Amino acid sequence: MDVRTLCLGVLTERAMSGYEIKKHFEQAFRHFFMAGFGSIYPALADLARDGLVTVESVEQDKRPDKKIYRITAKGEAELHRVLMTTRPQHRLRSEFLALMYFAHLLPPARLAEVMDEMAAQWERCLAEDIEACERAAEAPGAEPLTPGQRFGLGYGRIMISTALAYVRRQKGPLLRELEQQRAATAQAAE
Repeated sequence: MDVRTLCLGVLTERAMSGYEIKKHFEQAFRHFFMAGFGSIYPALADLARDGLVTVESVEQDKRPDKKIYRITAKGEAELHRVLMTTRPQHRLRSEFLALMYFAHLLPPARLAEVMDEMAAQWERCLAEDIEACERAAEAPGAEPLTPGQRFGLGYGRIMISTALAYVRRQKGPLLRELEQQRAATAQAAE
């Protein structure tokens, strides 16, 4: 699934500005799909050009006009078509896992730093994103989460919590094992 499709999906909830769509990506999708302004705004421009969304400029005091995007009937039909034809896949791109693959090439201090930094990111994601989405949905007057949204948040919570626990549990043993390998290699070289 691409940014265009996810923008259409987000706009089924309500009309939004590009900034609001970006915030939605950061909160609801962070644990499985990242997109920045550099991909969201071109996607919105393409969607508008193709008649899948409308754009309304809203004046703001002492600020540039804000563009509000709204999905059209044609956009809803396109979203439905993509949802009905997209094969489920789970692709993961992780600089963290790439670094871990080459852990034997990193000094122990750098490896510990990488693992600690990733754990801190996951802790922030759990606290700031997933829990914030859950709290927002439970706030008085808030729209309740759909079953699929609850599933996605729950899945994200489980995946991130499990990854965090694994890194915490494996950090010490991994560092010790790599130290032993380095010592054995150094000893063999003497």
